[in-house]
Amino acid sequence: MRGPGGLGSRPACRLVVAWLSNDVLACRGLAVAWLKRGASARQVFEIRRARCGLHSGTGGKGGAVMAAVMIGVDPHKASHTAVVISGTEETLGEFRVRACAGQAERLLAWAAAWPERTWAVEGAGGMGHLLAQQLLASGERVLDVQPKLGARVRLLAAGDVNKNDPNDARSVAIAALRSPSIREARPDDHAAVLKVWSKRHRDLGSTRTQLVCRLHAVLCELVPGGVPKRITTGLAAQLLGSITPPDAVAAARCELAAAFLDDLRRIDAQLRGTKQKLAVAVRASGTSLTGLFGVGPVIAAAIIGDVRDVSRFAGRDNFAAYNGTAPIEVSSGQRKVHRLSRRGNRRMNHAIHMAAVTQVSHRNSEGRAYFDKKLAEGKTHKEALRALKRQVSDAVFARLQADARRAAARARDPGGQQGNDSAASAAGLHPRNRLFGQATPGP
Repeated sequence: MRGPGGLGSRPACRLVVAWLSNDVLACRGLAVAWLKRGASARQVFEIRRARCGLHSGTGGKGGAVMAAVMIGVDPHKASHTAVVISGTEETLGEFRVRACAGQAERLLAWAAAWPERTWAVEGAGGMGHLLAQQLLASGERVLDVQPKLGARVRLLAAGDVNKNDPNDARSVAIAALRSPSIREARPDDHAAVLKVWSKRHRDLGSTRTQLVCRLHAVLCELVPGGVPKRITTGLAAQLLGSITPPDAVAAARCELAAAFLDDLRRIDAQLRGTKQKLAVAVRASGTSLTGLFGVGPVIAAAIIGDVRDVSRFAGRDNFAAYNGTAPIEVSSGQRKVHRLSRRGNRRMNHAIHMAAVTQVSHRNSEGRAYFDKKLAEGKTHKEALRALKRQVSDAVFARLQADARRAAARARDPGGQQGNDSAASAAGLHPRNRLFGQATPGP
């Protein structure tokens, strides 16, 4: 473990022409354009101050000069490694703590030497979630760094960089220092509840699919052709009841199929219970997403759980790029081409896809009318569905914005009535302005 070192005065910012190197002065700002996307005013101020090596204050006469620093954390199941860097990417300290009940207290005690600090936790929504929440509860400022950004720093670093926990933590700190687009971690709120039950429903659905496939495979070995249609517990039980095993092998297969059937009944009961919990949680959130055609509690919970704060998207185009419904450009020279995007949040893309498919399956819906219009224009079935998914994405973004405005109005005026925040939201609820029709039972 290395402790903090003294920080002397830094030279004034000057332009340095060099490739991406860890020892290039941070104030030039050119070699990190690959990370820049935009940031809040507070974050930009602190990062600029750190980039130019500006001091935040002194500890008194003869005291050490303290500067704003960035502390990168590489979290793991058994331990967490933290590395603190200055505005010029100089390593000032390194600390490794075992994952335990006092992990946050030990990290804070070590970091007390740098009063003006910002924490950058890799995957604050995943493996580093608990540590990030503990730091937030202690009043610390925590940034959520995606693992891909840290890997990009290691890839573009000059020289050979070994893959170990201290280097990973340093890469996380550099990514947070150089990228103004890093999101700040937030304390868990009601959206986290929706995300928990949404993941539970998704996991149960995957388990059910596995059980159904295994049951299909066993029944094919007992009955020629198996079950040609969608299998249900009632149909499988009826089929098993009609089979008389001729030998011990067939009897074993019948027992295995019966065990799969019992597991399937148990999973179906758990799915029903999870859907009820999702419905209650979505109603408690007060969202208007369920007013969209084809958007039920399951889809609404998946979207809200991943979005959380819609204000982080500058507009509907940014939101569409995030959920993968916006095409990507692959142009070169005079050739202008846009292709299907495989990027973005695939869970949200799937939720929007299910809403669009639900609209297409109902002939009287406005979504189906839009889909038929695109087919009449010469679009293929897939192209028309992609166009409809983009329209659903825009409608979802509009509803999320309206929900955010209502929440802000309630925060300003707790005694006011819900839904009276603006004329725009009231107009959005009018039948003539309803996006893609009224709500129908959906996933």
